[in-house]
Amino acid sequence: MHKAPLFDLDKINALIFDFDGVLTDNIVFTDQNGIESVACSRADGLAFDVLRRLKKQSYILSTEKNQVVEARANKLKIPVIQGINNKVNALKELKKKEGIDFKSVLYMGNDLNDYRAMQLCGISVCPADSHPKIKEISDIVLKTNGGNGVVRELLEDILGLDFVKILY
Repeated sequence: MHKAPLFDLDKINALIFDFDGVLTDNIVFTDQNGIESVACSRADGLAFDVLRRLKKQSYILSTEKNQVVEARANKLKIPVIQGINNKVNALKELKKKEGIDFKSVLYMGNDLNDYRAMQLCGISVCPADSHPKIKEISDIVLKTNGGNGVVRELLEDILGLDFVKILY
């Protein structure tokens, strides 16, 4: 049995996720050829399936410009905005393009480059192992560390979604 949700999903029109430290554990592996790889949780993959089924706009927003970010976004079937210097400006561009009201945006970040963007959005969430200043401004600090199923925790434990009812 699910507990009552902390936030009403109907009032959230878009969910924006940082990549490194949120969808990954913030560790990057680099081989001798300079090829990078990261670890992501498959539990989050199922969570993005649920968001798609609910027709909730979701985005990955990353300062990194890397094929690994794009590959994961493609696998999750969500748009990625990457290689940006200023996340606030990127959000403003997204608002212009998609007509998103910042008050109805949930933003999940973990580090200082997310700070101003998180303050701009209506709901801010961070993984358990986020920077202390990010934890201070977050509406919710998850129990899960980045890269270990944070989107899954958000949807099931915070928003109270029952994946079985939604997916099957």
